[in-house]
Amino acid sequence: MTKTVYDFTCSDSTGKPVDLGEYRGKVLLIVNTASKCGFTPQFAGLESVYADLSDRGFEVLGFPCNQFGSQDPGSNAEISEFCQLNYGVTFPMFGKVNVNGSDADPLFQHLKSSARGALGSEGIKWNFTKFLINREGEVVKRYAPTTKPEDLRKDIEALL
Repeated sequence: MTKTVYDFTCSDSTGKPVDLGEYRGKVLLIVNTASKCGFTPQFAGLESVYADLSDRGFEVLGFPCNQFGSQDPGSNAEISEFCQLNYGVTFPMFGKVNVNGSDADPLFQHLKSSARGALGSEGIKWNFTKFLINREGEVVKRYAPTTKPEDLRKDIEALL
């Protein structure tokens, strides 16, 4: 049987395991984030789209990552606090993960193999790479870090 994102368990920002099956039937946007990146202001756009569409079955799942220029060096608690204080983030933030390499989180291994990047590459190139997931838990599309969250709205609404 083909895996979906619902088959994975990830740790939340407090270290508690979260079965992604809890999000079954929802449209998801999974993003590797960083607190000290040029794209960090995208937290505001992610929160805005989340606030507008969450009542229709849309969730943003943020996964801090320190693999790109060491731009998220803080603890999970510090990262969550930063996101809430500076960007009013209310969507779920998970524990810090690696998205590339031999110790890449299994969820991101699945995302990367399901939706390849530019020129068919699997590796994630930078912070704020985004993966759109349909209500069946299937990866629909991958977006570059430069793609603003508000520019995804039409694609998200098509799945809602």
